[in-house]
Amino acid sequence: MLQGLPPMHPGALLRDQILPALGISKTKLAETLKISRQTLHDILSEKAPVTAQMAVRLGKLCGNGPTIWVNLQSQWDVAQAERDLADIIEQIPTLQKAG
Repeated sequence: MLQGLPPMHPGALLRDQILPALGISKTKLAETLKISRQTLHDILSEKAPVTAQMAVRLGKLCGNGPTIWVNLQSQWDVAQAERDLADIIEQIPTLQKAG
C-alpha cells in the first residue's frame, strides 16, 4: 500500500483528484500529455494501465516524478492478481527449507 492507502488504479487518482485540482478538461489534459483522448479515457476509466512511459509523463506534469505512478500501478496489478488467483493460490504450498 502506498502511504497507508488501499491499492487504487492510478487512473482513479488522476480522475478523482488530479484532474479536478488542475481545473482543465480531459481534452486539454490529453493535449498537454501529448497523448490521444482515447488513451487518456482508457486510463481514467481504469481500462488501461499507466505504463512506464505514461508514468514519466504524469510525473513531469504533476511534479512528483514517475515512481509514484509506477508504484500505484504495480500495487493495483498485484492486488488484482491476488484477487483473480485466490482459489489457485490457496492450493500452492509455501516451500520450507529442508533440515
